[in-house]
Amino acid sequence: MTNIISNKIKSAFVALAMIGITSCEVTDLQPANIIPDAEAFADANRINAAVLGIYESAQRGFYLGEVQRGYPFGAASTQQGDMKGEDMYNDQLFYEITYTNAQNPQSANNNGQWISLYRMINRANFVIENLDEALSSGVLTQAQRDGYRGEALFLRALAHHELVLFFARPYSDNPTAMGIPYRTFAINDVAKVEPGEAVGRGTVQEVYDQLLSDLNEAEEILPTAGNAFRGRKASAIALKARVMLNMEDWTGVLAEHAKLIAAAEFAVTANPLTPFRGGTSSDNIFSFESTDASNAGVNGALANMYGNPDLGSRGLVKISPIIWRADFWLPGDARRSLRGESDGFVSQGPLGMFTNKYIDNTTFSDNTVIIRFAEIVLAAAESNARLGNTAAAVELLNSVRDRAIPATASSFVAGNFASTDALIEAIINERRIEFLAEGRRWTDIHRLSGEGRMAGIPAKATSRSINNINFYTTDRAIPTDHSLSYSDNLFIWPIPLVEILTNNTSPIPQNPGY
Repeated sequence: MTNIISNKIKSAFVALAMIGITSCEVTDLQPANIIPDAEAFADANRINAAVLGIYESAQRGFYLGEVQRGYPFGAASTQQGDMKGEDMYNDQLFYEITYTNAQNPQSANNNGQWISLYRMINRANFVIENLDEALSSGVLTQAQRDGYRGEALFLRALAHHELVLFFARPYSDNPTAMGIPYRTFAINDVAKVEPGEAVGRGTVQEVYDQLLSDLNEAEEILPTAGNAFRGRKASAIALKARVMLNMEDWTGVLAEHAKLIAAAEFAVTANPLTPFRGGTSSDNIFSFESTDASNAGVNGALANMYGNPDLGSRGLVKISPIIWRADFWLPGDARRSLRGESDGFVSQGPLGMFTNKYIDNTTFSDNTVIIRFAEIVLAAAESNARLGNTAAAVELLNSVRDRAIPATASSFVAGNFASTDALIEAIINERRIEFLAEGRRWTDIHRLSGEGRMAGIPAKATSRSINNINFYTTDRAIPTDHSLSYSDNLFIWPIPLVEILTNNTSPIPQNPGY
C-alpha cells in the first residue's frame, strides 16, 4: 500500500484515512464525501467515527474495487491462515492458490490482503496524527485522547503483525531477514508521497521492535473497561503475548499471561462454542464485530465461506480428514460433536465435515474472533514447557483440553510425556484442535518451521479430491499433496508486483525466488 496509496494521492490530491465512513479508494470518493482535517477533528463525534473507520476497514475491507469482501479481517485472514495449513480443506477454487502454494506477485487474494492491511494502517496513522491537536483545542479530554490513540496503536500493530507473518521469514529463524514496511505516519498529502515511498522493508527484528513499542504504549493508555469489540488494555496485552510467542520470548509470554490472570476477567469457557455465540464471553479478548447492517457481505462472511452447503452456505472450506482422523483428537471430544447435539461443533454433509463455529449465512452477523483467552493459556503452557516448568505447562494444557474431552478420558499428567518435546507437541496439537477454522494454523507453521521443529508446510489432502464422507468415517486412504519445504521461496508470499512497480523513487526489494 505504501506506494499504491501514494500514486492515488498523486492523481487525486485528497486524504485517504480521515474519512472513517467509507472504505472506498481515494479516486472513488466524491468531493462531498471528504471532510477536511480541521473539521474531522474539531468534533468529538466525528473523531469517534474516524476511529470506528479503522475497525470498518478491517472488518469489511476492499478487494478489486469492491467493499464487503472480508479483507483483511473478515473471512479473508481466517481463510488464508487456514489454507496455508493442512487442517482445513480447500473444496472449491476460491482459495486454491493459497492451498496449493501456487501464488505469484500478481495473485489477487494475497495482494488484496496486503493492500487492505496497509489501508487499515493508513487510517490508524491518520487518527494518531490528529488526536493531540484535538486534545489541545479542548475537543477531547485526556482520557478520550488516550483511549483513541491506544486503539489506533493496537490496530496498527495487529495489521503489521499479520503482514510480517505472511510476507517475511519468521523471527525464530533469522531476525535480520527482510521484514515489511512499518508505516508510522499517514500518507494523506502529496508532500508525504516520497517519504512514504522511502520507507523500506527493514528487518524482521525492527518490525517486532516497533510492534512491541506500539503495544507497550497502547497497554499504558488504553482503558481497562470495555468489551471485545474495541481495543482495551487486555487487547494489547494479549497481542503482545502472541507477538512474544513468535519471538520465542517465553518469559515475556508468561508475564503477559499473568497480567490477564490478575485482571480476573478472563477464563476459558466451559462450553467451547460459547466464544462464537455473541462475542462477549470471558474467552473473547478481541473480535471484529459484524451485524446484519454491517458485515463482510456474501463473499466475505465466515459462515458463508466455512458453512455446510446443505445448509445454504457456499462451503468453500471444510475440515480436513487429516486432522479429523488424527489419533491425538479423541473421538468423544465435544469439539467433534455434530450439529443438533447441543448445538454441536460440526455439521456433517455427504462431502465431509464443516465447522459450526459460524452459522449465520443469511445476515452474516458472525464476528471474526481475533484473540481468545484460550490462545494465551496455550501460549503460556508452551512457554512453561520450553522453560522446563512441566507441571505448570500440563496444568494449563489441561485447563483447555479437559472441558472438551469425554468423562471416560483422563487428564494429562507429567508422566504421559516421555520428553519435553513430547509435551510441546501435545500443546501444539491442542492448538490445532482448539483453533480449528480460526486461521491460526499458519502462525504455528511459520514460527515452528523457522526454529526447525517443522520442516515446512505439511502434506495436505489433495485439493478438490475429498468428495465423500467416507474419507472421514473409514480408513479410506486420504490422497495428499501440496507439502512445501521451509527452504522453498513459496513458503512466504511475494510482495505484490503493483507495490513494486508503483514506487517511483525507492522500490522495495522482492522476496527471493519471485
